[in-house]
Amino acid sequence: MTRASSTGNESSPRETQGDGFALDDFLPYLLNQAAEASSHSFAAVYRREHGMTRTQWRVMANLGRFGAMSASEICAQAHIDKTKVSRAVAQLEAAGHLSRSPVAEDKRRERLALTTEGRAVFARLGAKALAFQADLTKALGPERTALLETLLREVIALHRDEGDTRA
Repeated sequence: MTRASSTGNESSPRETQGDGFALDDFLPYLLNQAAEASSHSFAAVYRREHGMTRTQWRVMANLGRFGAMSASEICAQAHIDKTKVSRAVAQLEAAGHLSRSPVAEDKRRERLALTTEGRAVFARLGAKALAFQADLTKALGPERTALLETLLREVIALHRDEGDTRA
């Protein structure tokens, strides 16, 4: 049984492979699909207005939210690969959005911070993010949005201590 699609290969939500496992009913898969879909929608905003990649936005968002950080702190906080963060930092620095300064007690580390221009871009994108969230809340309804936020925070808390298992 398949759902009508352009490829004809997509499974219906209840189809299994004979072992009882249905990927479309697997909560981590659904969470990932929801995150990717909503992230992709918002990506159009920062890509169109500032030519940023998703990783650049995530680095900027973390610096805007938490203040100066090292690249390794951004990797840990945002769950982004070190190579991607390094590339995004170099691009954001070239665009004048962030600055680097050495950490006195560890010359191998750098303190990353948004520049004045970077803070202004973050503020503009933050306003766009709030509008994006308001649209999402309007579509879902405030009660369901609040419930979803609560449930997502509970899922995060359940798995917070399990560490980073990225390959």
